[in-house]
Amino acid sequence: QVQLVESGGGLVQAGGSLRLSCVASGLPFRAFAMGWFRQAPGKEREFVAATSWIGGTTNYEDSVKGRFTISRDNAKNTVYLQMNSLKPEDTAVYYCAAGTNLITSTIHVNYWGQGTQVTVSS
Repeated sequence: QVQLVESGGGLVQAGGSLRLSCVASGLPFRAFAMGWFRQAPGKEREFVAATSWIGGTTNYEDSVKGRFTISRDNAKNTVYLQMNSLKPEDTAVYYCAAGTNLITSTIHVNYWGQGTQVTVSS
């Protein structure tokens, strides 16, 4: 059974930082590209960032470029999202995702985590 378990969400003031973690189990982690998505109330789930199997290739949504960094530790079956200079518009539930191809949209996702709430106050 595949499980993706996120942690690290919370409440932070604008300009602050958070680091999300996602631990994967039940799948060959090194064989999967990993990504992060987010969904704000009343909005569709949107792509945030993704990394290839060994982390050599990364993609970011334009609004987070220069502020967010995705990384992975294959020895720990974990993918991270470092979020700096957070803005109120970053408020959303953040979801970890795993796919067999590089992830750039929801259609590339084979597995989802349960989500972790990130709230940025102004």
